Amino acid sequence: MSKTGADQGVTPLALVALGGLALALLATFVFPFRPALVAGLVLVYAAGGIPASLRAGLALVRHRVLAIDLLMVLAAVAAAAVGAALEGAVLLTLFAAAGALEARAMGKARRAVEALMALRPDTALLRGPDGGLREVPVASLAPGDRVLLRPGMRVPVDAAIRIGEGEIDEATITGESMPVRKGAGDAVFEATVNLTAVLEIEVMRALGESTVARMIAMVTRAQAERAPSERFGDWFGQRYTLAVLAGAALAYGVFLWLGYTPQSALYHAATLLVAASPCAIVISVPAAMLSALSAAARGGVLFKGGAALETLAEAGIFAFDKTGTLTTGRAELRRVVALEGSEAALLALAAGLEAHSEHPVAGAIRHAAVARGIQPVAVFEVTAVTSEGIAGMAGESLVWAGNERMMARMLADAGAAAPPLAALANSAETVVWVGRGPQLLGAIGLADGARASAPEGLAALRRVGIARQVMMTGDRREVAEKIGEELGFAPDDTHANLLAEDKLRLVAALASEARVAFVGDGVNDAAALARADVGIAMGAAGSDVALAAADVALLSDDLTRLAAALRLARRTQRIIRANLFFAVGAMVVLVAGALAFELPLPVAVIGHEGGTILVVLNGLRLLADPIRSDRRPR
Repeated sequence: MSKTGADQGVTPLALVALGGLALALLATFVFPFRPALVAGLVLVYAAGGIPASLRAGLALVRHRVLAIDLLMVLAAVAAAAVGAALEGAVLLTLFAAAGALEARAMGKARRAVEALMALRPDTALLRGPDGGLREVPVASLAPGDRVLLRPGMRVPVDAAIRIGEGEIDEATITGESMPVRKGAGDAVFEATVNLTAVLEIEVMRALGESTVARMIAMVTRAQAERAPSERFGDWFGQRYTLAVLAGAALAYGVFLWLGYTPQSALYHAATLLVAASPCAIVISVPAAMLSALSAAARGGVLFKGGAALETLAEAGIFAFDKTGTLTTGRAELRRVVALEGSEAALLALAAGLEAHSEHPVAGAIRHAAVARGIQPVAVFEVTAVTSEGIAGMAGESLVWAGNERMMARMLADAGAAAPPLAALANSAETVVWVGRGPQLLGAIGLADGARASAPEGLAALRRVGIARQVMMTGDRREVAEKIGEELGFAPDDTHANLLAEDKLRLVAALASEARVAFVGDGVNDAAALARADVGIAMGAAGSDVALAAADVALLSDDLTRLAAALRLARRTQRIIRANLFFAVGAMVVLVAGALAFELPLPVAVIGHEGGTILVVLNGLRLLADPIRSDRRPR
């Protein structure tokens, strides 16, 4: 900011300074009365000068930083020293007023995020061991507690529905305007609204670890983390402030050499000090950045800082994980092929293994077993093999489930040639092979359809100039080609049978061509998310891993928000450039006027503070541009 310490006390001080200036002006031009003039000037210099001096002194002592406040105070003191105390008072008053306006404007951006806190209910209806209900503070809820939600009530903490089915308004978290229908087993997030049914939910996270708490913490960190352009602004501001002080001192000497009186030379040097101050330049970037981060958070998109926002604006290639990102991640079981024993026994073994996995395919197998009333086999000492599958012990036997690489690892691939399995392997279904040691027991076929928002989301990205889109998956070529053709991916940009290191290699290769944004689920794609220029986690609400792995987190599963986030990032970049162009141009004009055209100090003050306020207001326009779904009506 152009002011180093705009705090809550700045508005009262600005009012005192304004009152003092009004008194001084009246005592000078309307009802001449010297005691009143002196009293007014004392008020202005005390309210506008002392706090600014303290801020500048603290910045110098604590951080060894030359604050811009110092330039304003020195200019006002110089004006008073040459008998232009009233003009110095005008400078300090406008400086204080500008600080108050900036603090108020920037506070709007922060309050847009902090307002989430107000959405939290204070109490919840806890179901006790006896089945009775009692009202308790939300802060006392612990994982495992059961809570009753009546229609119209807000969800108190992150939880899962155990009894009931109804519609949930998730706009406060994901930005999705349409209610989402949810039933037993589905996750619900803190601060969302139960619309239509009586639900019983089980607490999954305590209040301090909830989605809203993590959103606020993430956005707060993002606001504190400086983007490269902001760091440059700080670097420039420090060195430039020193240059302005030296330049003003040099100008004073030059004016004396040109024949100006000491008083006139000091007055002109003070005018130059104000005209050359870089307040508007320094505030140009953070005003826009903070507004954009807040607008994005309201739309369900969390940036981890201004650097992520800047990088996204420059992205030229978007790469996508398939399962859980382009597809729903809710695969449905289509068929079970058992080479030995019954289909139910094979599904029971697979469900026992997949009980230890969070992969979407594992969830589909578990769900199918529950739907058919099949009890999963107890499996212990389970180990996940990245990009291959999962293995564990059932009794004395090593059992496993996974893809072709897992089957080959277990030396069981010879059994895949059996006719029923060969037909399954050649289909467009995702295949999970199941075996015991080197013996292949059978396979399970699942199908996972594209997300409803995927075609529109990819088309929206193409409309904003992202022509190169790449799909990466560990799934089989047949499955990848089916989804890729359906969503419009070029055959050369559809990559299948990938390990985690293969995705990493592909992202690195793409990064040599252009800035790469990688979109994944944040769980299985951590390496690719980290390697990409900007990693974007889809459907991150409630996911610790997703929030930790990515630079950007989309709290909903709506792919159309990608294009909206990209548009916001690019608009932020344009506004920052416009602000900097205006700030530099205004400063050049003022400095030229101070050096060559006898620019009066009050005019320099108005130009300086007016320019600072204008760039802040221009940046705040981004608050009115929240991210919305880009879906088009059908």
